[in-house]
Amino acid sequence: MYKQTKIACGLFVLMACVLASCSDNRRSTWLLTGEEADTTSVDSADVAQGDSLMPTGADELFDDFFFNYATSHRQQQERTVFPLPVITDGKKLTVERRQWKMEPFFMNQDYYTLIFDSSPQEDLVHDTTLVEATVERFNLDTDRVEQFVFSRRSGRWMLHEVRRLPLQRNANAQFLKFYQQFASDSVFQHASLAQQIIFSGPDPDDDFSTIEGMITPDFWEAFRPELPQHILYNIVYGQQNPASTHKIMLLRGIANGLEVELTFHLRKGHWILTKLIT
Repeated sequence: MYKQTKIACGLFVLMACVLASCSDNRRSTWLLTGEEADTTSVDSADVAQGDSLMPTGADELFDDFFFNYATSHRQQQERTVFPLPVITDGKKLTVERRQWKMEPFFMNQDYYTLIFDSSPQEDLVHDTTLVEATVERFNLDTDRVEQFVFSRRSGRWMLHEVRRLPLQRNANAQFLKFYQQFASDSVFQHASLAQQIIFSGPDPDDDFSTIEGMITPDFWEAFRPELPQHILYNIVYGQQNPASTHKIMLLRGIANGLEVELTFHLRKGHWILTKLIT
């Protein structure tokens, strides 16, 4: 009990400060004629810095390539297959090079999210043999998802297709329906906690140590992260399992050191939070 009290008191301020940057971001840029179009773009200075040649070796890992792609208009022009097929609810149109608008993805916010079916699946982030990856943007308010499909051809990652479809057709549809209520309804959130939640996080009294233990729902308010409620992103590295009863959700900061990991398990038809790592 003493250990739990120490965790609750010491980390309350830490969690509030670190996760303050995870404020909800309602803006979403939908490519050209897409739904809910927005003129949001990355800062011009950022674009200028990114408008150089793709760094040597950036094509080995998809993440290295993608972060360069997302911040550079030049890279988007060079690393997109034109005319680009854009398929909306089964209807196909094509976008020519001159029609392309700068797509900043999640670079205008301080973090992005990832959803995995298992711990081993997280290792795919570092897999240099991947030949396809999909960046997904979920609009939980409209129940829509936009998928940017990239493939590595002749050693070079390229965007070769965009798909827009109802959220219910996504492999994570069931989990995302639960997550939307979990993130926005505090009563529902509390009812979706395991009786004992595995916890791991930095020790507020020692910068080089980590506290590990269990927390109960009674202490949840001291640790509860601020979760995005409207727009989520995901990067699919390889295959997904729609029938998975295990979900790991990562909130990962962009150049700010933020990393929050929430693990959920499906028990008797209801998702339960079982682990929190900060």
